Amino acid sequence: MKQTTGNGAAVVFTGAVKTFGRAGRSVRAVDGMTLSVGRGETVALLGRNGAGKSTAISLLLGLNEPDSGSVRVLDRSPGQAVRAGLVGAMLQDGRPIPRVTVRELITFVASTYPRPLPVAEALDLAGVTEYANRRIDKLSGGQIQRVRFAVALAGNPELIVLDEPTAALDVEGRRAFWDSMRSYARRGNTVIFSTHYLEEADENADRIVVVDRGRIVADGSGETIKSAAGHSLVSFDLAGRSTEGLELLPGVVTVEVTGDRALLHTDDSDATVRELARLDLIRGLQVSLATLEAAFLSLTSTAPTAAVVPQTQKETV
Repeated sequence: MKQTTGNGAAVVFTGAVKTFGRAGRSVRAVDGMTLSVGRGETVALLGRNGAGKSTAISLLLGLNEPDSGSVRVLDRSPGQAVRAGLVGAMLQDGRPIPRVTVRELITFVASTYPRPLPVAEALDLAGVTEYANRRIDKLSGGQIQRVRFAVALAGNPELIVLDEPTAALDVEGRRAFWDSMRSYARRGNTVIFSTHYLEEADENADRIVVVDRGRIVADGSGETIKSAAGHSLVSFDLAGRSTEGLELLPGVVTVEVTGDRALLHTDDSDATVRELARLDLIRGLQVSLATLEAAFLSLTSTAPTAAVVPQTQKETV
């Protein structure tokens, strides 16, 4: 495990507010955000387009300053942490640099940091060693995305921030990327990433923070957030029976049918199962938590402002 700077939290937002636009037509992109991320945590930021994720990331990286409240990164201001080489970032914007090889680029970037990773190690950790001697402008979109990851790692940062890191990758590329990210995290580093792929958040984050209209509406593990959404899934074999009336069963919110199997979204699984048993419809019965996608839609569709999932020793708004 690498040596870290201090014992405090990696990231602390305290009542941070950021507004864009003019009076009367302004948009509060971040609205009183309070969040603490511990060192060594891997945290996913989820939210719809325009929810405030990108603005929160810009505050975290010192690209913008809050209008009120504060943001601290590794016991420093965001700008100080970035200048000290403690933060690496992989953002969506940016074009490949022509006529330089991957190795040349990573070597140059590493030279600008006080305590960089060895170039060969950064290339290996990002999974780009195979094409390290190729020109960047000759690479595929997925390969360039991996090079951006190598750039973010080059300075040997304690915190890395990834904004939609797998957007240009196919399924195999996404899997390889997250293998690399987990290798980086196992060194004791902190990872904060935003993604539209909800299964990535569920599989790769210790903790998920759901943002809606600039506020945190849920904060906890994937399982905690699924439970807090209030829905369960009850499925069973129809065995040729009609689906008529399933939507009227106690607790049932929606009904899906795939082949000869019914899937009921319910906010009272006990009541639903009791009625299914009374109707003798319990063949192949399964009861499980709602998917993260269902929980996410439930949490953001009504734009709650106070329905926060408590996380032990975490402060959320």
